[in-house]
Formats: sequence, C-alpha cells, structure tokens
Amino acid sequence: MADGLVEARNDRHGIGPIRHDWTRAEAQAVYDLPFADLMFHAQSIHRSHFDPNHIETASLLSIKTGACPEDCGYCSQSAHYNTGLKATKLMAQADVVATAKRAREAGASRFCMAAAWRNPRDRDLDEVCGMVSAVKDLGMETCATLGMLTAPQAARLREAGLDFYNHNVDTSPEFYDKIITTRTLQDRIDTLAHVRDAGIKVCCGGIIGMGEEVDDRLGMLVLLANLPVHPESVPINLWNEVKGVPVNDTAERPDAIALARLVAVARILMPHSVVRLSAGRQYMTDELQALCFLAGANSIFIGDVLLTTKNPQATRDADLLDRLGMTSRLNRARA
Repeated sequence: MADGLVEARNDRHGIGPIRHDWTRAEAQAVYDLPFADLMFHAQSIHRSHFDPNHIETASLLSIKTGACPEDCGYCSQSAHYNTGLKATKLMAQADVVATAKRAREAGASRFCMAAAWRNPRDRDLDEVCGMVSAVKDLGMETCATLGMLTAPQAARLREAGLDFYNHNVDTSPEFYDKIITTRTLQDRIDTLAHVRDAGIKVCCGGIIGMGEEVDDRLGMLVLLANLPVHPESVPINLWNEVKGVPVNDTAERPDAIALARLVAVARILMPHSVVRLSAGRQYMTDELQALCFLAGANSIFIGDVLLTTKNPQATRDADLLDRLGMTSRLNRARA
C-alpha cells in the first residue's frame, strides 16, 4: 500500500508534481517503504532535478561566537549553559573576507556567515552587510544565519547581495518546546517569511538525534514541505555531542538506515531542494555518506570546523567523492 501511495503520486517516469499538502501519515508511509523501493523512488526524483553525480560544497564560519541569550538545549553557544566555550565579538570584515578566500581556494562555492544572536542589532547588521557584499565580490554565493530578522532587516541583507538565509526549524512542532523555550516555532516561521518576501533564498532544516522519535523527524520534513515555497536548501544535521547542554541527557544517534531513509523522504517531499549533510558528518562512515548521496543528498559543508564542532577534513571529502566518481569544486581545487 505504501509503495502504491508513491506510485499514485508519480507519473510513468516516477516523477510527480511538487506538493505542499503532505500529511504525516503519507510521509510515514513513504519512510516505511521497502528500502530498495524507497531508494529507487528517491533516486528517480533526484535524477529528474539534479546531476546525480555532483555535490555542492559550502563553508561555514562563526563570525560572532557564544553568549547567545537563547536556551536551545543542543547548543554550545547558549549563555544558559556552561559548555566551556569562550565568547567572542563580531569578527572584522577583513578577517572574514580572508577566510572566505581560503574557503574558495579549498573548493567551497558558498560561504555562510553565522552569528550567535537572538536577533541582530541594526548597527551589527551594518557590519554584516559589508561582509556580505565583500564575499559576494569574491564570486561566491553568500549565506548568513543571524537569528530572527525583521522585514526591513531582511530587505537590507538582500540589498547587500545575500543569496541565502539559514534559519532552521530544528525539529517537529510537538518536540520543539522540549528543547527551546526562549523562541517559538512561529518566530522562526515568521523570519522565514520575511526572508522569502525580501527575495532571499531559504536554507532551512533541522537536527536529528536529540531524543526525538521518527515521527518528529518526519514532522519536521512535512512542516518544511508544506511551506508556501520549499526551502532551496534543506540541511540535515546529526546532533554533535556538546558537554554541559541538556540534550546530552536525551540524545540518541539514529542508525545508518534510519538516516538514509530520512534523506530519501526529504528528497521525495522536496524534489527541487538541495539536501545537505551538515553537522555530524564526522560520525558517518564513508559508506553511510555514499548511501545518503544515493538517497538524494547533494551538498556538504567542507572545512575542519563547523561553528564550534568538528567536521571531516577536506582531503577526506575529496578522496571520498573521487572514489564515488562524483564531481564538486573540491576536485577542481585539488587539480
């Protein structure tokens, strides 16, 4: 019956229309397909919208670290927890641009600037806008994640040349208040609307392995798939172990098959979205990453560090993609 559900939504090529009316039950039925059938459907859809042998590469820099007033129970940068992280001020523009140049030379096509704020003050936004324009001048795609935005702030970032704004929903509506109390899910959705209205592309996903159920992971994907426009980028993060935060008490890393199934569901529900394997790749074997690429993931963050947590080295990523016969800017950077 589940296989029939997918087939009924697809044309004879296995490709169906873009939908914004998915139900949790439908997502569960897709997730529960026999594994070979699920991978076939996901790969068929993936091939209709993307080069199946190309991986997008992005780089992420923390331009302002720590002392965040939010109480996100997974985050090393929250001021509510003693994680041993040293807070820093906003980086100088010259240092950000120098880092972006190195990332470009290492093979990144997109550069994301992250600041640990609840929401940026206008004077801070002035500096960030300068950074965005300078990185844009390097010929890179620009992305920022700065917390909540007002509509005028989103418009200013767009005028500065911002291509993408990252603002994750993190998890399902049901599990959300178990990990965050200082910002509502609706606050996040409002920021996404401001970003979209300003003409900036949306990067929005979540975190798995915090103690949520499979139903919560699917609920997160259904929430994203039923937005008026699907996010252009959907990062799927495995929770990184962080000392001193509440999620340590509930965290349970999903097994490899469960992760591959989730990536496949993301691909099926959001056919045009780039699905990124984001935080937590240091916990993944090469074989698991290859399986996720087969399921429809087509983007990774490169660099040794993601904000405050570890990430596989670029040489390991380049070697893996070479072995898989997949192309990326990493290949050209090494040539």
